[in-house]
Amino acid sequence: MKKTSQASLTRQKETSSSRVYTQLRADILGVKIMPGTPLDENSLSTRFGMSRSPIREALVRLSSEGLVQILSNRSIVVAPIDFTTVPQFLDALDLLQRVTARAAAQYRTEEDLTMIIEAQAAYERETAKSLKTGEAGFMIDANVGFHMAVARAGRNSYFSSFYQKVLDEGRRIVHFHFDFMRLDSNNSVELLSAPHIEMICAIRDMDVDRAESVAHEHAEQFKGRFTQFLLRSVSKDLRLDGNK
Repeated sequence: MKKTSQASLTRQKETSSSRVYTQLRADILGVKIMPGTPLDENSLSTRFGMSRSPIREALVRLSSEGLVQILSNRSIVVAPIDFTTVPQFLDALDLLQRVTARAAAQYRTEEDLTMIIEAQAAYERETAKSLKTGEAGFMIDANVGFHMAVARAGRNSYFSSFYQKVLDEGRRIVHFHFDFMRLDSNNSVELLSAPHIEMICAIRDMDVDRAESVAHEHAEQFKGRFTQFLLRSVSKDLRLDGNK
């Protein structure tokens, strides 16, 4: 009975830690908790209504993913965004976007194509919601959903896994970019969806070269817009570490 009770406590602790991890991860990636924000175990314990042990385990897990930093004085902060690594991020995004689109065009099934089209429909709905409300999360989540539907159609779990990691790491970057993007009155669901539609057509036709080319053009468009955002942000002394 004692062993059973101990096993039950262990499972409960793991479940609690996973819940904290999942919620904090979503809050950090969605920039509901700003980069550079201190994270206090006692405050988090109160928020989640549990002991500090599962809180600590969740924070260690987030630290291993680079989303929080455990400092030398044992204080914990949400990891600042290191914009010096953005060129590396954009290169990785371009490469993985190209390879997953190409693989999808080569290996997709009719079921895969249906899933991609449905993901695009969701992207259009959520983008309309983001443009209306100013809340970037709707569009960002749906965009990841679309690109992961493409990646899964390529039948390579390594590419999918790497791509998921890059897309997730880019969520915070895109949140800051979204406000800049909304300044362009010409932006619309149709305009933002156009690269996805071209990609779907190439995948439907199983045109691997065209799929890769469209994916590359899509990445280059984002790179160009984001470079403009950075230049504007630097000129206005924008801080992206949670400080003013």
